[in-house]
Amino acid sequence: MPFGLSRSEAAAYAACCLLVVLLGWRVLRSDEQAAATPASAAAGGARTAAAPAGSGSPGGADATGRGSDGVSVSAAPAQSTSAIVHVVGAVRRAGVYRLRVGQRVQDAIARAGGATAAADLQAINLAAKVADGQQVVVPRKGRPTAAVGGAAPTTGSAASAGSGAAPSAPISLNSATAEQLDTLDGVGPATAQKILEYREQHGGFSSVDELGQISGIGPKRLEALRAQVTV
Repeated sequence: MPFGLSRSEAAAYAACCLLVVLLGWRVLRSDEQAAATPASAAAGGARTAAAPAGSGSPGGADATGRGSDGVSVSAAPAQSTSAIVHVVGAVRRAGVYRLRVGQRVQDAIARAGGATAAADLQAINLAAKVADGQQVVVPRKGRPTAAVGGAAPTTGSAASAGSGAAPSAPISLNSATAEQLDTLDGVGPATAQKILEYREQHGGFSSVDELGQISGIGPKRLEALRAQVTV
């Protein structure tokens, strides 16, 4: 035998070499399997993360109201579709009414029972759109034009009211604002408010004498006011 080995020694040597080769092969297979396991787990995690967070929700938003990009999703606030207006003056039922946004002054007058026979509808813009919080004043024929929307006129008695002096011309009890009435002799804010309330409750004044029915206005004060007011 080569190298001076007997047949039995050569066989034992070959068996040892074969055993070493088998052990090395099994170690290599174990290392390959261990390396493949983390890669499979990472791929599975990636598939889970890629699933939509808000499946079934509009716009990809989840149950918490967040979109797939993490940004909060909120609905736009609904806009008001109604307007509250105050209709006074020469109408049958003065008062506060609810209308739809976009309706016109003529619609507000219709809700108040329509204009009376004494109303001067040519003096106001019936086609103007109403706005929330607006006051629609329907003037009487032959009287100063009332402002629509609560704004005071810029001429005549309103100019005197802005200066704080007594008006140079009589003001209309059916269209004057509280600020204008407050400029009258002996009429303060409280009495001016009572005059406005009487006007709203009775659909306007038919004569100056009706001022005598308002608490705080006696005969002497009424006589003093005759030259300062009209209906």
